[in-house]
Amino acid sequence: MDPGSLASARVVDLSVTLSERLPGTWPGHMNFAHHNWNWFAEVEGPTGHTRSEAPYQTNFIVIDEHCGTHFDAPTHFVPPPDSGLPLSGPLGTETGDKVPPGDLVGPAVVVDVRSLVEEGKPGVSPFITDEHIRSWEEEHGEIREGEVVLLRTDWDRYYVEGEEGLKYMHGSLVTGDFPGWPAPAPEMALYLHEKGIKTIGIDAPSIGSAHDPIPVHQEGLSRGLRYVEVLTNFGELPVRGAYFVFLPLKIAGSSGGPGRAIALVPDQG
Repeated sequence: MDPGSLASARVVDLSVTLSERLPGTWPGHMNFAHHNWNWFAEVEGPTGHTRSEAPYQTNFIVIDEHCGTHFDAPTHFVPPPDSGLPLSGPLGTETGDKVPPGDLVGPAVVVDVRSLVEEGKPGVSPFITDEHIRSWEEEHGEIREGEVVLLRTDWDRYYVEGEEGLKYMHGSLVTGDFPGWPAPAPEMALYLHEKGIKTIGIDAPSIGSAHDPIPVHQEGLSRGLRYVEVLTNFGELPVRGAYFVFLPLKIAGSSGGPGRAIALVPDQG
């Protein structure tokens, strides 16, 4: 993308909004919290009496590293080599702050797997396999080294407040009465890795399935794949032609972290 097309590109926000009322926190993890610390004047609010030390507003947040739109660094599932734990290795020292930002940007390809949504069972995800990717390539051309593969499930339609939002994660992970989201099988991640792909994104709660999330994380992260999860708005992107950008917070020693994801879509006019 040359500077001219960059200047005229449409920016598509691929990040979900964080709120205590939205289902962005993985069940069982630290709940997201956003509270006022100082306001323009002293007031009585939902968190009690707020002092005002000056005419400005500031808030504080409590957030899990894997809340909302975020990425997984290798240390999310790979123990450090000196730990003596199973599956430990050199990438177990690559914390989120050490992941090169260049690995989290690139030309986007959007693989439509929405047809799998109806194949899930209560508490069980349907798998996105390497055959699904091969079938997409037959129609749209081979996926090339350096591209960012975005898996469009449209599961983000459940990222809403209220009872409907319980379907996003709670229904499949906690109560087990709602199907799991489509998720990559380990062999799919390995197929993309062999093609030179570094980053895979999904508009669902996790790259891992609702019923067996660990293998695809271990297989991919141990090879240096980067996973960006809880994305949204893939329907606003072309199959090819957009440029994906994810910039995580640079947190020392992190296992990943939240950030802002966008896509730059060139003006076709």
